[in-house]
Amino acid sequence: MRRLLPFPLAAAGLFVLWLLLNQALTWGQVLLGAAAALAGGGALTALQPPNARLRRLGAMFHLASLVLADIIRSNIAVARIVLGLAGRGRRPGFVHIPLELRDPYGLAALACIITSTPGTLWVNFDSARGILMIHVLDLIDESEWIQTIKGRYERLLLEIFE
Repeated sequence: MRRLLPFPLAAAGLFVLWLLLNQALTWGQVLLGAAAALAGGGALTALQPPNARLRRLGAMFHLASLVLADIIRSNIAVARIVLGLAGRGRRPGFVHIPLELRDPYGLAALACIITSTPGTLWVNFDSARGILMIHVLDLIDESEWIQTIKGRYERLLLEIFE
């Protein structure tokens, strides 16, 4: 069974996604969704992803609540900038952040967090030196951004993934 379905959760996710995107529960769509799920699960074996070890369920919920609050706050701040209500000229810039996080899933989660927050963008990660470069739409204090990424996100991601 493991050879036929090497990544059962990914295959199930692909199957459900197929049905949701097609908005039809016909036998043809079920068969096509099952074929897509089997093919997608098989394609993942070629990538040989490392095993993920998740820890600290409470830290996951805490991180999710912080990210949600930050996304809402950033949406308001970016809307104020775009609408010209910020009161001062914005100063975009790049911030270099030294990271301790090395787990590939933790780094992927951090990339999603940073990129999904309006006004910030993951630009580059130097894996040899552990330096993350992000772009900030309104850069006021570089040290504040470093503290935010390291203190709010990286600390919790280290608890979850390492």
